[in-house]
Amino acid sequence: MTEPDLLGAGTPETRGPARKPAARSRPSAPAGSAGEARRPIEWGHLLRRIAKHALLITAGLVMIYPLLWMVASSVKPNALIFRDPSLIPTQLDLGNYTEGWNALGHPFTHYLMNSLVIVAGAVLGNLVSCSMAAYAFARLNFRGRKLWFAIMLMSIMLPIHVVIVPQYILFSSLDWINTYLPLVVPKLLATDAFFIFLMVQFFRGIPRDLTEAAHIDGAGHGRIFLQIMLPLSTPALATTAIFTFIWTWNDFFSQLIFLTDPEMYTVPVALRTFVDSTSDSSWGSLMAMSVVSLVPIFLLFLFGQRYLVRGIATTGLK
Repeated sequence: MTEPDLLGAGTPETRGPARKPAARSRPSAPAGSAGEARRPIEWGHLLRRIAKHALLITAGLVMIYPLLWMVASSVKPNALIFRDPSLIPTQLDLGNYTEGWNALGHPFTHYLMNSLVIVAGAVLGNLVSCSMAAYAFARLNFRGRKLWFAIMLMSIMLPIHVVIVPQYILFSSLDWINTYLPLVVPKLLATDAFFIFLMVQFFRGIPRDLTEAAHIDGAGHGRIFLQIMLPLSTPALATTAIFTFIWTWNDFFSQLIFLTDPEMYTVPVALRTFVDSTSDSSWGSLMAMSVVSLVPIFLLFLFGQRYLVRGIATTGLK
């Protein structure tokens, strides 16, 4: 055996690492080849989505059509309001706004201010009284709390037509008719059970550790309510304020019952005076002033919708 053969022989430890055969590289398949798997189109799911969106768009158009028709009718002559149901006026008559603004005994600003006074008192009353009642139900332990809470919830089911006659008798005996007191004072007594329930659910979602720590530091219920609970309840308070504003601004029945003096008329009652069953009604002026009456609600919802959505979405969450 030659010397090179002797040097190449030996134990595996002395030979060094064995060489592995090089792996053969496979040619990559070209992009977009026929063998590439494609995701099949789910025609059933696609058709369901199209049908759902078409239904939602149709329902939205049906709901918004009366509003668009009112806006279009506000710039039409009276003779074309009911003869031409299209949303694009063929004749423009902007005089409906000027005539409607001064058609009643006072400028329409007078009725707007009356409504704003009542709305301001109702919003302030609900924010103060309903938040205090909700804090009592959510944080205080007193005898009969569950019973009174159930009675409060049952009062939501009472329609206003059931209580309007006793209220009228009571307020008439107090000589409150033709004043704003019947529309504002009940709000200061936490009579809107819906907002109490809304705030109770929100208060229950606030951790008790915060209030317990404040109790240990010597804070009373008043300080806890003002400095802890209310600052954390901004979404619920904003939701209460927005809904109270909208419901009070649009309230026609209660304001018609308690306000019989034209000097005290609010926007809904003033709009009713444009329609006369014994003579010609000024429909153009009515539509124009209806558009004006929607502006405060539209602006309120435009700037407060994020608080409204947050308040509704977070209420009741633990």
